[in-house]
Amino acid sequence: MIQTPYLLFLGDAPDQLAAKVAQGIRDWRPDNAVGQFRMEGCKASVGLDDLDLTQAKAAGAKTLVIGVANRGGKISQAWKKVLVQALEEGFDLASGLHNLLRNEPDLVAVAEACGRALHDVRVPDVEYPIANGVKRTGKRCLAVGTDCSVGKMYTSLAVDKVMKERGLRSTFRATGQTGILITGNGVPLDAVVADFMAGAVEWLTPDNDPDHWDHIEGQGSLFHVSYSGVTMALIHGGQPDALILSHEPTRPHMRGLPDYALPSLETLRDTALPLARIANPACQVVGISVNTAAMDEEEALACLAEIEGRMGLPTVDPFRQGAERLADALEAL
Repeated sequence: MIQTPYLLFLGDAPDQLAAKVAQGIRDWRPDNAVGQFRMEGCKASVGLDDLDLTQAKAAGAKTLVIGVANRGGKISQAWKKVLVQALEEGFDLASGLHNLLRNEPDLVAVAEACGRALHDVRVPDVEYPIANGVKRTGKRCLAVGTDCSVGKMYTSLAVDKVMKERGLRSTFRATGQTGILITGNGVPLDAVVADFMAGAVEWLTPDNDPDHWDHIEGQGSLFHVSYSGVTMALIHGGQPDALILSHEPTRPHMRGLPDYALPSLETLRDTALPLARIANPACQVVGISVNTAAMDEEEALACLAEIEGRMGLPTVDPFRQGAERLADALEAL
């Protein structure tokens, strides 16, 4: 078990999106975070107090969590001094990067010498089956996006929260590093061998009661040439009964791909739904989630109204406004 509370390490994050792991913990498990640690040149903040290691230790922090999700998931050499010092001062380390803490000899040596733990949450610890496509009982909802990092996880967490508040049977199913750090369990899907990814999603969302909803954390995008494979595994392994389209309307291009424009919501709908109906012919698109964080209130409301009028589906920013209308749409199925 990863000990809480956390000190969230933002390192030298080049922009706010790069700190999405820390932001997710800050937004959904605020009691687990006592502060943030930013290196010189860091261009992100999750709105917590900036603490050095001594201050964080005095505040009760037990684990330094790497809250940065950089391209390729690498542990930067620039971070090493802080990570080593944290181990020496009594912190455990936790990371969801592809580059594992346990594969860094210097960190392993210091951790062993200081009696500290290294937690790599992006390591599959189950022998997942190959997907068989057999229909499962219970209901499942998957958020699919026009791009990476548009709010798919926030959408699923927000809808799950509303349904739980209504006394309904509902579970958030984490499939990535941030979701796993928030909930404490899940499948690190992009670290699973490709042939077993869809099977891992089947394993994560097993047979359940007829009125139970699984909210599957979305990953990647069908339109992102770097990460589309993991999205396909979620669509077929998840066998969703419902899709929620997720979008960030201010993006000039796909995340990390300046030569690729974002698809329209219509294109996302018309691409994702037929693929979902291969595994579940009854699947429906029930709503749209729009990340309006970069807009003021007036701009956000105008954007949501325009999309809803155009698409004919309930359209909300579930973090800014609440996910009640999306939950309503699921209950109506």
